Amino acid sequence: MRETDTTRRVTIRDIADATGVAPSTVSRALALPDRVNRVTQQRIQEAARSLGYVPNQQARALTSGRTRAVAVLVSDITNPFYFDVIRGTQHQLAAAGWTQLLVDTEESAEAELAALGAIATKADGAVLTASRLSDAQIARFAERTPLVVVNRRPAGVPSVLIDTPGGVEQAVQHLVSLGHRDVLYVAGPDSSWSNERRWRALVRVGRRLGVRVARIGPHAPFVDSGAAAADAAVHAGATACIAFNDLIAIGMLGRFRERGVRVPEDVSVVGCDDIFGADFCNPPLTTMTSPIERAGQVAIRMLLGRLGAPPADGAGDEHTASAVALPTHLTVRESTGPAPGGGP
Repeated sequence: MRETDTTRRVTIRDIADATGVAPSTVSRALALPDRVNRVTQQRIQEAARSLGYVPNQQARALTSGRTRAVAVLVSDITNPFYFDVIRGTQHQLAAAGWTQLLVDTEESAEAELAALGAIATKADGAVLTASRLSDAQIARFAERTPLVVVNRRPAGVPSVLIDTPGGVEQAVQHLVSLGHRDVLYVAGPDSSWSNERRWRALVRVGRRLGVRVARIGPHAPFVDSGAAAADAAVHAGATACIAFNDLIAIGMLGRFRERGVRVPEDVSVVGCDDIFGADFCNPPLTTMTSPIERAGQVAIRMLLGRLGAPPADGAGDEHTASAVALPTHLTVRESTGPAPGGGP
């Protein structure tokens, strides 16, 4: 049966007929808009929208060698930290007319390796967030596929760093002001680059301020890990804890409550990331607030810059930068208070 006009797919030739230009010009305006006169480009794009044109991505990839898709790899899609990262990457890609391919690597280096191998023909580049791979493995993939990493800094690979070490310093200063002199770090996974970075920052600031620091863990970065972490903190006699992330910290709050340990009267707890829900728990969590959504946006701007896409409005130097650092700040809520037995 012959297709009707209402169901027939709009083609590049239809747009060419509507605008009075050659089909080849339409193709360039839609796939490589920077190579077409701006006035003509706008006329073609307006016609494409009004006609309901939907690009055939497979055909585009075959003719241009580009998929106009970017893979975004996250370690755990159920972790609210990644909600904002994904929102940032998605909005930035959509604004540029690109597609996001989302991959959950489930805290597994093996799954991450397999995903990077699989996307080679499906995406033009990738953003790795909190990668569990070694620097050498990331560098090898970067030789074949354009990459940007978030919260890592492998040599020669563009990176977006969230300054959680600066947040750790603010957290320790806050605890010292409350009379705490012993701070326990509740470590995350050994495979996490950020985990070691935060611990080293704690050691440095503790030495400078005369604070004794200790470490327990590693712990998986989930709420369920908080119970064992809280038990270990009680055994260690800690009066203040800084957790690797908010999920562990929230789990600790629940376990302390079960054991009759009062927060913050008996122990103060600080998290990291300020995820959705950190201000809803009991008590609301003092935590290091990170510009998570912005990190996703910046990572995409950097990647698209390496793929030759035109810079987004307001991108500044991010389009061509090799590294961007984003500041954090401490958000003080009710999970921290004066040290028991003698605050300031």
